[in-house]
Amino acid sequence: MYGLLLEEDKDQDYENALVEIESFELPIETTLRSVYDDQPNAHQKFMEKLDACIRNHDKEIEKMCNFHHQGFVDAITELLKVRTDAEKLKVQVTDTNCKLQDAGKEVIAQTEDIIRCRIQQRNITTVVEKLQCCLPVLEMYSKLKEQMNAKRYYSALKTMEQLENIYFPRVSQYRFCQIMIENLPKLREDIKEISMSDLKDFLESIRKHSNKIGETAMKQAQQQKIFNVILQKQNNINMGRNMCITNGKILQERNEVTSTYAFEEEDENEEEVLTVQDLVDFSPVYRCLHIYSVLGDEETFENYYRKQRKKQARLVLQPQPNMHETVDGYRRYFSQIVGFFVVEDHILHVTQGLVTRAYTDELWNMALSKIIAVLRAHSSYCTDPDLVLELINLIVVFADTLQGYGFPVNRLFDLLFEIRDQYNETLLKKWAGVFREIFEEDNCSPIPVANEEEYKIIISKFPFQDPDLEKHSFPKKFPMSQSVPHIYIQVKEFIYASLKFSESLHRSSTEIDDMLRKSTNLLLTRTLSSCLQNLIKKPHIGLTELVQIIINTTHLEQACKYLEDFITNITNISQETVHTTRLYGLSTFKDARHSAEGEIYTKLNQKIDEFVQLADYDWTMSEPDGRASGYLMDLINFLRSTFQVFTHLPNNNNDHAAMSGKVAQTACMSACQHLSTSLMQMLLDSELKQISMGAVQQFNLDVIQCELFASSEPVPGFQGDTLQLAFIDLRQLLDLFMVWDWSTYLADYGQPASKYLRVNPNTALTLLEK
Repeated sequence: MYGLLLEEDKDQDYENALVEIESFELPIETTLRSVYDDQPNAHQKFMEKLDACIRNHDKEIEKMCNFHHQGFVDAITELLKVRTDAEKLKVQVTDTNCKLQDAGKEVIAQTEDIIRCRIQQRNITTVVEKLQCCLPVLEMYSKLKEQMNAKRYYSALKTMEQLENIYFPRVSQYRFCQIMIENLPKLREDIKEISMSDLKDFLESIRKHSNKIGETAMKQAQQQKIFNVILQKQNNINMGRNMCITNGKILQERNEVTSTYAFEEEDENEEEVLTVQDLVDFSPVYRCLHIYSVLGDEETFENYYRKQRKKQARLVLQPQPNMHETVDGYRRYFSQIVGFFVVEDHILHVTQGLVTRAYTDELWNMALSKIIAVLRAHSSYCTDPDLVLELINLIVVFADTLQGYGFPVNRLFDLLFEIRDQYNETLLKKWAGVFREIFEEDNCSPIPVANEEEYKIIISKFPFQDPDLEKHSFPKKFPMSQSVPHIYIQVKEFIYASLKFSESLHRSSTEIDDMLRKSTNLLLTRTLSSCLQNLIKKPHIGLTELVQIIINTTHLEQACKYLEDFITNITNISQETVHTTRLYGLSTFKDARHSAEGEIYTKLNQKIDEFVQLADYDWTMSEPDGRASGYLMDLINFLRSTFQVFTHLPNNNNDHAAMSGKVAQTACMSACQHLSTSLMQMLLDSELKQISMGAVQQFNLDVIQCELFASSEPVPGFQGDTLQLAFIDLRQLLDLFMVWDWSTYLADYGQPASKYLRVNPNTALTLLEK
């Protein structure tokens, strides 16, 4: 039973497969695969079902054909009947067509002529219309060519805009229009290249003319400054002039007349004022800017212009290697820089956006840093103060010029203060050489004058006042040497040189006064002081010259107050002002005097040593010669004549007299103490092994001469036997050996009232052994 059901299911599957094949709804591969899958003898059974199906369909076809066969035969019979009528109708239609064709040939020909004429007429109308559209385009393009040939590039660009926006859209379908459209970018590039070439020529031109532009601008700024100064003076005169009434008439001051004459002369000599437009043609810049603006490429033009100008700025700021040798080198350098920034300032104000204030400020700050570095480097090579002063004046004019164009120049004026120190150093070096020459030419002797005229010449050079000297008859001598008035004159010249610098800095009178005093103090305390110290230390300077130097420094010290008055008269700043700097001449010349005094003491001691070295004692002699040694007598005579020189020290007032007496006393005391020490060292010399009593007695004679010299008061002012105490150590030691009073020495040793209090036991023992 189960096998029958399974067979029926399988037959049903075959029936479904045949239905699917006939319907073509599923792919045949799928249907066949479902039939053959896992079924033995499936192929044979399926083929049997398929043949049975085919036979059924053949039977159905045959039935249908048999059913419609009679109808088909009837239709064929009908067609055969109408065949003859159709052929007759065809012949009639053909004849009728031939007749119609022959009758319409003339009409057709006329109609074709009419059509042809109408087409020609329409074409002509169309051509006229198109030409009317094209003619303005062609005229504008021709105008464009003419503008290009005439180098009217800005107008040509405007024409191009009209062609592109108005005319070309009307005729864009034509080939010639496409050619024109394709040609416009090339024309624009040509215009850009030509305008850029003109700009390059312009940049090269202004690079060459920067020097001239700068010179003109600096000259105008300087003239304006002079004019302002004259105008200010004129206003001051008009406001505060002094009137004097003589015979009922009011007379103007002479300086007012002079100022009025200056104004008239200024008006007569006024030259035509040149501007930067007169020196440079800026049209290439304007033209190029407009062209690039029209082309919409203004940013490219601005960047190119700024880039090229920055390159030119770097070239302008690059100094020449030997610029510091002449003022012309600095003048050319400044003129080029001024010319560069004058052009940029003009471009800033006449164009919109090509350069901006921020750009010029950035460029100026970069340039200012470079300028300051260059000036610092090159000015350091300047050793000529005149060249430094001219450089300073150029910097001031340079700063004033650029300040007039709105550029900040405070850093330049700060630089001037740095150069001021360098200028002062240069002046100090120059005046150091001047002072050395003065000292080398000075004979270190008082200035002789033979008559009143020579006397007045010296008085006119140096503020010397001495009523006693005025009473003396000619010939007479000034106490100072020739170097004093020369130094005084040179100090005033130094003040003038410093003033030339200070006046250029736009500073107040108080600041100028302070600068002059500080510079003068440097000259006195450093330069002049150093020259004096070097002079004092020179080997060939003797005692007489040292005494004269002391006299000279005293008078120079007294002249310092006149130098202060001189500065006050220049600056009109009273010395009573709280912040007024005082001159340090007092301490400078005091130090020089102390050095000279010390050198006097040193040279005296050296001279004493030279005489002592001439001593030739016979330390074994049995009897003394009965007189002092020759070398010692020569030494004493030398000291007497030397101390007489000190009478020439200035004593025109009590202070000077006290000072001269102190110097002389100190020198005399120092000489006696040194002589005593030298004689003592001679006795205690380790190479001296034996001394006879005769030699001691001879040595005693020499010490007696020394004591006589001390008691003769070679220099007045010593109290009692103060000077003799310089030889007390020698005297007590020699007395001990001459009297041979050893018992007293030993008994009183260490007692304040001892007769031999100054005798050192070791010294006495050493001499006793000898």
